[in-house]
Amino acid sequence: MALKFDTSFDPRYGQGVNVAPDVQRVTVRNPSPFTFHGTNSYIVGRDTLAVIDPGPDDEAHLQTLLDVIAGRPVSHIFVSHTHRDHSPLAARLKERTGATVMAEGPHRPARALHIGETNALDASADTAFVPDIALPDNVLVDGDGWAIRTVLTPGHTANHAVFALEGTGILFSADHVMAWATSIVAPPDGAMADYMASLDRLIARDDSLLLPGHGGPVTKPRAFMRGLKTHRKMRERAILERVRAGDRTIPDMVKAIYRDTDPRLHGAAGLSVLAHLEDLVARGMVSTEAAPAIDGIFMLAG
Repeated sequence: MALKFDTSFDPRYGQGVNVAPDVQRVTVRNPSPFTFHGTNSYIVGRDTLAVIDPGPDDEAHLQTLLDVIAGRPVSHIFVSHTHRDHSPLAARLKERTGATVMAEGPHRPARALHIGETNALDASADTAFVPDIALPDNVLVDGDGWAIRTVLTPGHTANHAVFALEGTGILFSADHVMAWATSIVAPPDGAMADYMASLDRLIARDDSLLLPGHGGPVTKPRAFMRGLKTHRKMRERAILERVRAGDRTIPDMVKAIYRDTDPRLHGAAGLSVLAHLEDLVARGMVSTEAAPAIDGIFMLAG
């Protein structure tokens, strides 16, 4: 399948949108080149509810969530990962509802920082977040008329998880799979090898509808995810071609590979190239003098 992104999305800020039986989407007004029209929160259930990804610490979004909840009890808050557009509001929503906060765990990098390396994504991490309950892989949480299964999907972040609404074919795919764009995989928070392994894991599932953390649904998940995998492999080949052509630095590779991309995203693109290069170095296809780094010099191995 040729990968086609779907950017047709109406966020309908300030209200709940029915996206599946007993599932409502509420989109926070935090649009940006990285969040598209904003972060999607999901409210699951009819009587006693679950909230998935409460979002950033935004007063208007909290009020909208409470309006859609409409006084019904909330038993669980699920958090997919600890970027500041997904997890910070969990604490205030817990205060208002008494719900149990569940996630894979606190924020952590996918690998240790190299000597002299700084984390360009520090500002985006919600390092204050600690779940009430840490979710292992494949655990099923039973609610009132619903059950949610955790599927751990490291890659975008080390602690990224997606959530399957058991028995429905619906998967809340957070930032791992989105219809509008590829996921950012940026070291040291994320790792390309982890991302690809997690993508293979989701391709092997039989979900029929993905509800992402940004933008609209993915209605043909397996075909779309195969397209995502092909896209990543093509990006890898493009990086190898640039190294073969004589590019030695990540900025030079970004300039050539992402020439049609919004310049505001070039910093993230550089980190994505680094993620690919880390994987290529680990597989013995590319070499560098020290550990792969954003300011490193790269060449073909051998």
